[in-house]
Amino acid sequence: MNPCPKCNADVPPRQETCPHCGVVFAKFYKYHDNPKIPTQNRPDVIVHFDPPADTLLGNDTYQNNELAFLGRCILLPGFLLWSWLLITPGLASNAVGESFLHLINLPFHEAGHVIFRPFGQFITSLGGTLGQLIMPSICMLTLLLKTRDPYGAGISLWWLGENFLDIAPYINDARAGQLPLLGGNFGHSAPYGFHDWEYLLTESGLLKHDHLLANLAQITGVVLIVIALIGCGYVLLKQRQALFNRE
Repeated sequence: MNPCPKCNADVPPRQETCPHCGVVFAKFYKYHDNPKIPTQNRPDVIVHFDPPADTLLGNDTYQNNELAFLGRCILLPGFLLWSWLLITPGLASNAVGESFLHLINLPFHEAGHVIFRPFGQFITSLGGTLGQLIMPSICMLTLLLKTRDPYGAGISLWWLGENFLDIAPYINDARAGQLPLLGGNFGHSAPYGFHDWEYLLTESGLLKHDHLLANLAQITGVVLIVIALIGCGYVLLKQRQALFNRE
């Protein structure tokens, strides 16, 4: 009879499990020393660590998908050209405001006013801008952390940057009130508070800095767009390497 290594009860020599405590000896000795095996003959325990994924900020669900790679390759030059058309005309041109993307951003802007209404007039006015920035941010984090699609997250970051470009002319128009507003109004003729950024900057005492703040928003948008495009290019490069190595 042999003692059970866990409960110390007597067990027949060829028994694989202890009839008293139910321990499986093979599994027990996988993690504990077996006194019947000399130390020099015991197999070394090898712990395997998976290397971190070599993609942009996480695993890429579509890394080995050739069709996804092809679609990404087609999209990136289009976004490069689109970025050029939105950025190069400059802040005064309001190129983004005249783009169809402005109509996509507008519902999120208006929804932001509704969502933040319980927090008072100032936050309600700011809520439109927050709505434009929160939605692409949510998409980016979802694609990056949940879907594991860093390329899609990069496109969402591009969208976030585009929203900053969309907001910049609105800030720049705070004193002039020349831009058409929803409903056909203009800032210079609409009631006070209708033009979000006229109200926000007036209430915060920053109205005279509207052009400076607009340029900061414009620069932020450009930087985010450039980072997004570089990130998408990096993901494509790593995906190409993965597909090539697989072959």
